[in-house]
Amino acid sequence: MSQPPLVAKPLVAGIELGGTKCVVLLATGPDDIRAEARIETTTPQQTLDAIDERLQQMRAKHGFDAIGVGSFGPVDLDQRSPTYGSVVNTPKRGWSGANLLARVRRFSVPVGFDTDVNGAALAEGAWGGAQGLRSFAYVTIGTGIGVGSIIDGRTVRGLGHGEVGHLRIPRLAGNTWPGVCPYHGDCVEGLASGPAIQARSGFAGDQLTRTDPVWDEVVHALALTFHNLVLTTAPERILIGGGVGQGQPHLLPRIRTALVESLNGYGVAPRIAADIDSFLAHPQLGNRAGPMGAIALGLEKLNAAV
Repeated sequence: MSQPPLVAKPLVAGIELGGTKCVVLLATGPDDIRAEARIETTTPQQTLDAIDERLQQMRAKHGFDAIGVGSFGPVDLDQRSPTYGSVVNTPKRGWSGANLLARVRRFSVPVGFDTDVNGAALAEGAWGGAQGLRSFAYVTIGTGIGVGSIIDGRTVRGLGHGEVGHLRIPRLAGNTWPGVCPYHGDCVEGLASGPAIQARSGFAGDQLTRTDPVWDEVVHALALTFHNLVLTTAPERILIGGGVGQGQPHLLPRIRTALVESLNGYGVAPRIAADIDSFLAHPQLGNRAGPMGAIALGLEKLNAAV
């Protein structure tokens, strides 16, 4: 009996637009990457020109079936809005109002668009540490702090998108340092991001000892942030990535302990405490979660178009 013909997997061009660098790749999934390029994030004009050039090269050599764009935020995700597809009110100088989708739409393929952390969360659900789960969160802690929340298999959208990194949380007693966020000062990002650590201590995180007192504020801020996530979006797992999140091995055990103490046995806290190492973990895709998130967004859009 003859075998059915093999069906080729969709080929997606993915764009992960970060605050310091941009990754453009062509893939069907994490095990099949056909091309990849890294671009420094400078001005919108220079960066988008470079992305456009890479996409044209990939299309000429390989072709692609869809494009996925995962961007730093805030971005306008409301398709009814006149600024849909643009960066809005960002602390990234020069990028407020930049239209990210105008050029990629010219390639005449389906385009998936979301925040970089929402994309990374989808990638972890498809190929990484959240496989089989319906509700979970991916957190990146680095230049900024972003959270991608998946609830019942879908990213969270409403008037805008989640910006958990800008939540206001109670401070450690006696800590009056103002924080670095230009919008809120001492929000989570203003207290616990890479720039906050450097501004507070005078050194980059990788130059500090694990006993430096700046880590006390970082642990406190992140544990309370995850406390709020547990009690609002009810994730089955929280995955922590980013340069600070994954580059400081001493942080995760401390945050686990602080989270259990903060929840203090309320609601599902005993279940979390019983399996805290699994509940609060690093992403299985590691630093590939962001780029693969752009691929996941393209595939999601392609599947929705079928």
